[in-house]
Amino acid sequence: MGQETYRKLAFVASARPEAQTALAAVIAKYGNVDAAEADAIIPLGGDGFMLETLRRYLPLVQRGLPVYGMNQGTVGFLMNGFVIEGLHERLDQSTQTEVHPLKMTAQAAGGQVTDTAFNEVSLFRQSQQAAHIKISVDGRERLGKLIADGVMLSTPVGSTAYNLSAHGPVIPIGSDILALTPISAFRPRRWRGALLSGHAKVRFDVLDPVKRPVSASADNSDIRDVRSIEIEQDRETTLTLLFDEQHGLDEKILQEQFAT
Repeated sequence: MGQETYRKLAFVASARPEAQTALAAVIAKYGNVDAAEADAIIPLGGDGFMLETLRRYLPLVQRGLPVYGMNQGTVGFLMNGFVIEGLHERLDQSTQTEVHPLKMTAQAAGGQVTDTAFNEVSLFRQSQQAAHIKISVDGRERLGKLIADGVMLSTPVGSTAYNLSAHGPVIPIGSDILALTPISAFRPRRWRGALLSGHAKVRFDVLDPVKRPVSASADNSDIRDVRSIEIEQDRETTLTLLFDEQHGLDEKILQEQFAT
């Protein structure tokens, strides 16, 4: 729980008209400071904008600057409700959720690419041809050939995003588990993925990348013509997200598991 330390706030907003209107309203009431001088960053938008904000301010967030999102988008799973009044009090009473992103190193036709993902790292077929992907975990081959539209590795935070749409499992926060989920698997037809330790190192090798090209995505950052990709949790990076008391991210994930 907070200790009445969130007084200097840095507000940022997506380009949506409602988010821009909300931005003007909160700045008029609470002022606005540069993120480097703030006690917390307050993004106004949806989950996509939250991910953009984490990327944009990653050096500050890595050093412990917390992020408290307010929903001015569509889904808003990573956001709190938008209420102008009593913001300082809400922040002081908020709960903290610490998360670790994924660290990705990809070998592509254009060279090596490194990136960070907060939700998931995904591989997708780049043409009409199904992707052929070999999957290894901690240096040991686990699946010699997955024939599918693609495959993804998801964090607990991302387990309720694209992973859930692909029929992957919802993972409770704090479980230190990653979800490995196929996307429209053709062979093995009955393979539904796997739950891996948060310490696991996963490697995807693209088989026949010329005939069956594959692209990779770290959240919303895309890489074309991938040959191989290695992924592991970046345990040296801890991000702090703030949620209203009684409505933390762990509670949202639990609710999602009972959704009908």
